Amino acid sequence: MLILDAETVRELLDPDALIEALTPAMESLSRGEVSLPPRIAAMIEKRSAYLGAMPVYLKEPEILAAKIISVFPENDPEKYHTHYATILLFNPKFGELLAMLDGSDITAARTAAGSAFATKLLAREDAKTLTIIGNGVQAKSHAFALNCIRDLSMIQIAGRDPAKADRLARELDIELEVTVSANASIEQAMRTADIICTATHAAAPVLEWSWIKPGVHINSVGVNPSGREIDGGTVQNAHVFVEAASSALSSPPGGANELLWPIRDGLITEDHVCREIGAVSSGAIVGRRDDSEVTLYKSVGVGVQDAVAADLVYRQAIAKGLGVFLEN
Repeated sequence: MLILDAETVRELLDPDALIEALTPAMESLSRGEVSLPPRIAAMIEKRSAYLGAMPVYLKEPEILAAKIISVFPENDPEKYHTHYATILLFNPKFGELLAMLDGSDITAARTAAGSAFATKLLAREDAKTLTIIGNGVQAKSHAFALNCIRDLSMIQIAGRDPAKADRLARELDIELEVTVSANASIEQAMRTADIICTATHAAAPVLEWSWIKPGVHINSVGVNPSGREIDGGTVQNAHVFVEAASSALSSPPGGANELLWPIRDGLITEDHVCREIGAVSSGAIVGRRDDSEVTLYKSVGVGVQDAVAADLVYRQAIAKGLGVFLEN
């Protein structure tokens, strides 16, 4: 068994290769060629936390994997991360454990790669301005991923904590070859955006339908079993896409309240949110229909993305002789 720690995983993660690898994987998922049960979790209600498990099997390339993830959103960021993850890769022919990888960076990278993949397919060709709502690891990874696939003219960072948003904006402005600034007003930041990414643990919506202009593309990746980061009006009026309908519409923490609550409230039906991004990529369904339409990609995070990312890292580690081998 190969052990890959966080530093080694970080060194081997290639965002461009990951975005490219997601194309066939997400298309296979939408064709029903992937075994992907919804995420299950043990809930720690007094801490608003959970321990989740995400097994997956892909036929091509053949990958058998499982991620174990703990999500503790109330952690003090000075002492602990909010997410800890481990990914296990198994021999798909015989079931033996091949590798154990630190999954924290993979989780951030694959989520952002999924948003970049959706943005390539759904955003307007002339979309140049990006607003990110959030100030954590996912916000940073989304700035890098979307900058890889679009020639952006400006990135704005906003959030519920303006001081943290300002720190992240100053950090990204140094690291990226695009102007990055903070906006103290979430509403103002959204009103000027062509592309919006919400990456929060908000229990109440940070995005409202009245704040966005026609033609915007939205990536929503925040998941909170007790709330939602996107209001019902946005979901009702947008052309909605998901990774896998079965996962997006499952009970939390597997599914998304952003979708489940508007269905519960009678604003939409399940058919409104069953369009899968892999089917857009393969040409099976239409994505954006015109330049004035608002498109929404609601991500809940699916194991197929973790599996593809872990497999890419594992193969590079084997080729370069990195990691620590242990006898099974």
